[in-house]
Parts: sequence; C-alpha cells; structure tokens
Amino acid sequence: MKKLIKIQSELKAPKNQFNSFGKYHYRSNEDILEALKPLLAKNECLLTLSDDIKEVNGVLFVEATAKFTDGENTIETKAQAGIDIAKKGMDVSQCFGSSSSYARKYCLNAMFLIDDNKDADATNEHNSGAKNEVKKDSNTDLPWLNENTAEFTKVKEALKNGYSIEDVKKKYKLSQKVQELLNQ
Repeated sequence: MKKLIKIQSELKAPKNQFNSFGKYHYRSNEDILEALKPLLAKNECLLTLSDDIKEVNGVLFVEATAKFTDGENTIETKAQAGIDIAKKGMDVSQCFGSSSSYARKYCLNAMFLIDDNKDADATNEHNSGAKNEVKKDSNTDLPWLNENTAEFTKVKEALKNGYSIEDVKKKYKLSQKVQELLNQ
C-alpha cells in the first residue's frame, strides 16, 4: 500500500482549533479531512467513512469505520465513542452526531498515523491500573477523577443537579479528557 504510506508521510493536520474552556489546541475531524482531500486526489485514492450504532450491556455507542482504497487494495480502521442521550444542552440527534464526529476523528488518526501525544488526554493516567482505582498525584492530596468509575458517575450526576466544574476541582484533579467528558 505504497500510496497510503505516501499519504501518511505527507499529511499535515495541525491543531488549528482552540478550546477556551480547557485552554488547549486541537484538530477537528473536519481539519483532518480538509488536509486529506488534496492528497487523496493527487494519489487517486478513495476514503469512505461510515457509522454503525451498537449497544453492549445497555450502553449505546457509535462505531465508525474508515475505508481507504487505492483501487487495488483496501484497508480499514474502526473506532468507537459512547452516546449519552441525556447530555445536558443537546438533543438526541446532536448527541449521536457528536459521538460520530469523535469516533470518526480517532478512526482517521489510526488510519493516517496522526499522533495526539502532545494532547493532555494522551499524557494522563486515567486508564492505567484498575478501573475503579482513584489515583493520587504526588504534588497534591487530591485524587484523580477517572472515567468509567463510580466516582465519575456520581460527579456527572452532581453536575446535572447544579454543581459546577469548579466545585468538582475542589475535590478531584481532572485531566483534559475527563473534563471534556464531564462537560458533554
């Protein structure tokens, strides 16, 4: 798949977006696609993106699939993102769309070797160790709030009932990714 290798090496998708709440730069799904289109055309390749809605143990999620072909060979990548249909401030279609965009972005990251290591959510330790473990940071006595824990679920509920992110930060340290998930 020489054409894919060539596109992977030529692709430049800078982080031109800025999250003023979290104070960090990021690239959107659209940024990646805009950078890809001329390279796909130049190399006469096709990229398609599709979504499937799935459910496992009562949890809805989007599974995005990216398929790349040069006319002879095809390769695909998949990525998933949960759907929270009770997300504050969004209707159901917006919740599905947001999850689709998230899953597609990470699908494209995998396909085209887009490295997000400089992102805050790539450097935290929220997924290492046991799922229900609350981590301590050596610089403070506050524990890390980790996704997929009972504490995370309680905090999400508290936010729905009037608590603020600042209230949460008095009790927990938050990674960028966890803070984004709480704001969804």
